[in-house]
Amino acid sequence: MQTVLPLSYDTSVSKSQCLSILGSTGSIGRQTLELARECSYRVEALACNKNIDLLIRQIEEFKPRLVSVGDADTARELKERLKASSLTEKAPDIMYGRQGNCAVASCSGVDTVVAAIVGFAGLEAVLEAIALGRKIALANKETLVAAGELVMSQARRSGASIIPVDSEHSAVWQCLLGRPLNSWKRIFLSCSGGPFRGYSYEKLADVRLEDALKHPTWDMGAKITIDSATLMNKGLEIIEAYYLFETAVENIDVVIHPQSLIHSMLSFKDGSVMAVLGSPDMKQPIHQALAFPEILERDEVYSYDPFAPANAMISFERPDEAVFPSLRLAREAVQGGGLLPLAYNSANEAANLLFRRERISFVTIFDIVAKVLDGFHNLSDVKLASYDDMINVHEKIMRAVFESYAPEFGHSV
Repeated sequence: MQTVLPLSYDTSVSKSQCLSILGSTGSIGRQTLELARECSYRVEALACNKNIDLLIRQIEEFKPRLVSVGDADTARELKERLKASSLTEKAPDIMYGRQGNCAVASCSGVDTVVAAIVGFAGLEAVLEAIALGRKIALANKETLVAAGELVMSQARRSGASIIPVDSEHSAVWQCLLGRPLNSWKRIFLSCSGGPFRGYSYEKLADVRLEDALKHPTWDMGAKITIDSATLMNKGLEIIEAYYLFETAVENIDVVIHPQSLIHSMLSFKDGSVMAVLGSPDMKQPIHQALAFPEILERDEVYSYDPFAPANAMISFERPDEAVFPSLRLAREAVQGGGLLPLAYNSANEAANLLFRRERISFVTIFDIVAKVLDGFHNLSDVKLASYDDMINVHEKIMRAVFESYAPEFGHSV
């Protein structure tokens, strides 16, 4: 069977030379541009939502031919500010919205698209890049969660390669490189446990927003930080691994590893287990995706030191699924099939936003996802939907959640 994920260094996939970055002002986008500066990648196109202060600085340094922003008003403001700026080069073409994101993904001359827009909004542009058979460094896990079957089937047809940027999936991929497809048995996705590891459900009910935004290990955007606190992030990663590694969901485990030194492990049929160790530095998996199939040296990179006092202990725990039902709900979504994984993602996206706006409690996030999976159970019958079908379902679920918990959000999907 043709694989979308390159599994050998002897491959037709080439080292990246020229990038389009979807989500250039977010955490992954900023770190990708730091690597572009360090490794001399050319940057042809950038997309962001509304952070034009940072986007202008990126334009001045990297000189892309095309940029896209979230809406028409932001595009107008960007044009005016670029006219008044000290930009010495020709200003880039400026687009906005869905059409702009797709144009960034399909920009001519680009060999690699870094997909780092958070949430469902990144899906359409990724599909555009897949249709062109491009190498995709995938940091947007929602793309596979919401549309795994569509993404993988289109990538097989076009010859696109998808390389994961999530540190956990990147680690599994590295363990698989050069191994026979049928040689492995079980995936262990590692998880720090988040800021509330060891909490009871009752204590979790009193969690405040400012507490949830303090991740013990990783420096990430607000949405992903909350997902990590609820372990919804691991639920999304279970679904992502299910599609990316084309395995049964029963073969995917989550293991709590508070030190965050092991990014993931893979057990093989002969009883051996491989693990990838390293610092919690997202530049590492980004760099590996861009450099593949080469292994390129980086300046001033942290190398894992087993003798460092901070690395003296490695421990593992089982996640408490009674307190954090996120993992069970993710498995139920996969086992239900159809568009239930999309429903899981959409419900979480809405609930995460409501919590960040302080409209619901922390544990209500779990309740919302469970209620959506139950209320939209008929989505399990939908086997392969179009993008338009999926966006309609996504918006319907988001609206339903907002209308139930914050009616003033009802039309802000």
